[in-house]
Amino acid sequence: MTDVAAPHAPQARRGPLQRGHGARLAVLAALLGIAAVVVAVVDLPAVDSARDWLDDAGALGLVLLALGVGLALLGPVPRTALSVLAGLVAGFWPGLAVSLVGGMLGGVGAFALGRLLGRPAVAALGGPRMARADRFLDARGFGAVLTLRLVPAAPFSVVSYAAGLAAVRPGPYLAATALGLLPSTVLQVGAGASVEHLDRWADALTTPAGTAAAVAVLLAAAGLAVRWRRR
Repeated sequence: MTDVAAPHAPQARRGPLQRGHGARLAVLAALLGIAAVVVAVVDLPAVDSARDWLDDAGALGLVLLALGVGLALLGPVPRTALSVLAGLVAGFWPGLAVSLVGGMLGGVGAFALGRLLGRPAVAALGGPRMARADRFLDARGFGAVLTLRLVPAAPFSVVSYAAGLAAVRPGPYLAATALGLLPSTVLQVGAGASVEHLDRWADALTTPAGTAAAVAVLLAAAGLAVRWRRR
């Protein structure tokens, strides 16, 4: 009597939903990559030249600066560095407006992308911290968003994407984000605005505000490197 070989179990195929998540994740990664390339190849003007350009551009320049902040906050860019930069270039009150409007734009954009992309794609972007933020936000809603904005235990974009996944309604999310951004933004923009004169961007690193921004960037980069090695 011959043995009959057991039929091989059919391999699971990726469904349309999984393929859709992969495609949307690829699109988001491509957009962020294009933005990074554009930022890398643009020749940055001197600090005083940037201030002069912003003065000449008026309201349009502030709008463009706010849009740039919002776009940057869709990725893992430290909001502290952006707020200090806004204060450095625009001064306190205009820089505060730019930082708050840009922060809200970035927060709304990442929240909407979190809802659009869905859990698998966003979890792949955020790693373990995304999962922890998702659980925390899902359980506490408005209070959780406010806490994470006031005490940034997770990067700004991670909280925004996780809130889009969690059962947080848009209204409470926007209110908590606006309230939570205000205190730290006032301090960060004020630090940047306190720098009166700079000849070169590199000189900003020698100021307290520039040092704080550089430390924030290095910590974010270190966090990304650690997360990459754990995968």
